[in-house]
Amino acid sequence: MDSIISSAQNPKIKAISHLKNRRDRDETGLFLIEGYRELKRAMEGKVVVEQLFICPELFLGSNEPQLIQEVRASGGEIISCPAPLFEKFSYRDRPDGLVAIAKQMRRTLQDIAAPNFLVIAESIEKPGNLGTILRSSDGVGADGVIVCDRCTDIYNPNVVRASVGTLFTLPVIEAGSAETLQWLKDHKVQIVAATPAASAVFTEVDLTGPVAIVVGTEQLGLSNLWMEQADIQVKIPMRGVADSLNVATATTLLLYEVVRQRSYGHSIRR
Repeated sequence: MDSIISSAQNPKIKAISHLKNRRDRDETGLFLIEGYRELKRAMEGKVVVEQLFICPELFLGSNEPQLIQEVRASGGEIISCPAPLFEKFSYRDRPDGLVAIAKQMRRTLQDIAAPNFLVIAESIEKPGNLGTILRSSDGVGADGVIVCDRCTDIYNPNVVRASVGTLFTLPVIEAGSAETLQWLKDHKVQIVAATPAASAVFTEVDLTGPVAIVVGTEQLGLSNLWMEQADIQVKIPMRGVADSLNVATATTLLLYEVVRQRSYGHSIRR
């Protein structure tokens, strides 16, 4: 049966605020999903939604009732809140009346059966950048994203938001660098490290075979481990004052070069 909550002191409302903190997400194995697109893709990705907080006053479209019914049918509890209360626990400037508490997904490297096109993100610090990398990876049809030695929790609300829900429909695995390197070598996947210090331009390298594009932290780049173990290092030419692009932008360029080469064949582009 659906319920209504109107007090900010209700334990269920307090639980939402706690899940904005990484420690509480790690301890409970739960996380937040806010927004229609994100929740819709979570349901498509078979994410288990335990509770869905709704505010009909804030709905932006006509599809919300159907999505709410899907959550209800899957066993999720539906909780209605008035707008002033909902806006207090929402983390968006313009909430659309949907915030869910869901169970985290636990995937491993073995969930990627046939690695052919992968993204490795090492120690990405900013949630927005990691979310954008996930969105671009989904856009090119990558087989998965492996987050190594995480600085940013993949269940950070801003990762969920920036990924536009592709976190739920794309295999996203958290694993250590050493484990991931060995797994890539066992599957004979070419490791391509992106670094401004490389001599080869990314369009000059053959990316038509099984490949893993590896990108690193915004401030320091990739660790020595990845740089030394990479099969090849590539750079994106910079013609201005800056020596590198934002990591999410750079990743997107590299991924679409893989798509270009696989669509039209490898040819050197200068």
